[in-house]
Amino acid sequence: MENEKYVTVIPVEYPRPGRLYPHPPHQYHDFIEKDAHEKANSQNLNYHEHSGTVHRIFVPTKHESCSANEFDNSRPDYQGQDSSQNLRVCIYLMNDVVLQMELEDGKNTSASDLVQCIFKLEELQLNECAKDIFALWMSSNLLELQLKPFHKPLLVRSKWMNLLSRFAHASPSRQLRDEPILSFQRNVFYSLNDEQKLTDLGVLELLYEEAKCNILEGRYPCDVSQYTMLGGIQARLELGPYNTQVHSNKYLRSQKNRFLPVYARHDPITSWLRSRMKNSAEVRLLEHYKKIPSNASERVLQRRYLEVCWSFPFYGCAFFQGQIEEPVRGLTSLLLHQDMPILVGINERGIYVIDNNDAKLLLGLKYEEFSWELGKPNKQNYESLSCIFIQFVITENGARVSKLMQIFSKQADMMDALISTFVAQIKEKMCSSPSDELDGFKNSNPSGHCIGQMGSLKFIY
Repeated sequence: MENEKYVTVIPVEYPRPGRLYPHPPHQYHDFIEKDAHEKANSQNLNYHEHSGTVHRIFVPTKHESCSANEFDNSRPDYQGQDSSQNLRVCIYLMNDVVLQMELEDGKNTSASDLVQCIFKLEELQLNECAKDIFALWMSSNLLELQLKPFHKPLLVRSKWMNLLSRFAHASPSRQLRDEPILSFQRNVFYSLNDEQKLTDLGVLELLYEEAKCNILEGRYPCDVSQYTMLGGIQARLELGPYNTQVHSNKYLRSQKNRFLPVYARHDPITSWLRSRMKNSAEVRLLEHYKKIPSNASERVLQRRYLEVCWSFPFYGCAFFQGQIEEPVRGLTSLLLHQDMPILVGINERGIYVIDNNDAKLLLGLKYEEFSWELGKPNKQNYESLSCIFIQFVITENGARVSKLMQIFSKQADMMDALISTFVAQIKEKMCSSPSDELDGFKNSNPSGHCIGQMGSLKFIY
């Protein structure tokens, strides 16, 4: 059956609220308040005011067949039963567009079917040759899953509560409030080398918007100087050329939350004073904005933004939630000791551990620089978390010393599977195309079976 016979795509503009992650994320405790999107849903709003403009958005009610952020589980065909009515789903793009699709055979529609429909939209200006660049994701504050081409999104959504029970770091009550969305995002398996050769304007725009989102959320930790440079490019793209009559210091200070992540901003108590200092983030943001030529094209600016992000080793990562033990210093620290929440980023180049509270890179290793092991609690410790052991070698006082990091996470199995996939790809490449680039990997030979009883291992694995 041709795609056009069972799907109708309706582009709808909407004020994208980001990926709706708490900032900073606090996934280990029940949220005191629901996020802003949940509040809007609970109030059954039909309009949302954003930047002075009212955009109509679809808001779910008990009897409607779809919403902008979920499949409707009140419909019979949601549970896999036959239904003569069409199923409507919505897919979020990173460039403030949501696509509403009407599916005649929703329960059997695959992720690949939906991606093909997206690439056929003339309005998006996406080259069909770039299908490998993007994938469908089903994600929420608690869990992010890249769907494989054969996955059926409706089936995944129907099992979402079971997935949260297995993989989410949240209380049962928080899991019950969770609502995933379908989004069109970068494919974690797409090669960075291939991405750097892209020239398609529609593709670059979506990649830029996703990179911007990761920067503002602190998922791509970097220096304040890089934050301000990227913020200047973003300001030029969104505000137009610098105008001395409009874009004053006061105006940029009022807009800094829009262009800088929270980690690059000053404490609000001292921000008024520091914003007038020459080296403040706000002043440097304005300086970068001023320097951008007025005739710079959107394509050039978006590519420049991406080029900076491409230089980050953690660009294009899939992210997982976890926690690690913090060093105990003194009696007070021992009594108040808690594990540190972290994000674990994994891409084709390696693994990256990020402090979830301060957006700092704690550890970054290429695959040739570490070995890993998946550990699961025994039956007596069924309430304990699985973990990933990362073993690596560093130089201390002139001597090579073996170190071990233990990452506790309900998503440890997912991390292990993704690492294994990338390592298998590298080994296959080594066999088919030997080159000097892979010599380091050949010599290191990560095996995943070299972890010993080191560090603070609380449980028996």
